[in-house]
Amino acid sequence: MSKKIENEETLAELENANESLEAKVKKNLKALSIIGIVIALIVVGVIVYIFLVRQPAIKKQDNAIAQADREMLMTGNDSLANQKYQKVAEGGYAAGNRAKLMSAIGLYKEGKYNEAIAMLKGYDVKDDIVGPAALSLLGDCYVNTDKLNDAIDTFKKAVKESDENPYYTPIFLVKLAHIYHEQKNYTEEAKMYQEIVDKYPQFLQTSGINVEKELERANTLAGNAK
Repeated sequence: MSKKIENEETLAELENANESLEAKVKKNLKALSIIGIVIALIVVGVIVYIFLVRQPAIKKQDNAIAQADREMLMTGNDSLANQKYQKVAEGGYAAGNRAKLMSAIGLYKEGKYNEAIAMLKGYDVKDDIVGPAALSLLGDCYVNTDKLNDAIDTFKKAVKESDENPYYTPIFLVKLAHIYHEQKNYTEEAKMYQEIVDKYPQFLQTSGINVEKELERANTLAGNAK
């Protein structure tokens, strides 16, 4: 085969290869273009959702919970306020989340502990102060429904979440101590009081609870139980 023929064949192969490569590039560009359009449509959809759906819904929820707040604070009609809170709780968003907590408080006052538990389980605990308080309320609901082990787990979580807050944490520890006493687990009861004595001296002075006396009693009962 002559050099000329070889060069012509090589050139033809290169042209075919280039055509094939060009076809692939065009195909890939088309695919990328489609992906780009899809992404653009998603972005547009998100923007439309935020400004035409979500923002008005949030505003509506905020207005609704504000009405419930006014009902509770200005008229003192807790029952009507709680109805409004429950309705807001169904709608979601930040207002709906807070409404669950407010509704749970109202239900607890009415002695509807299981309904309060359901509300609190749906409540998203975020705030460092309100969160532990919500857990404490859930623990109280469990106590009132004789679910003492659930109450212990919840109060322990409240202690952890409160991060040694000098006002909240010792209260949760006292509640744990009372449950342990009810269960005749005097050793654990004594541990709760001992932790208060060791870490929260201010609580000893301001709570009105003689924690040291309670500790002595729990230690005595624990010794007698052995």
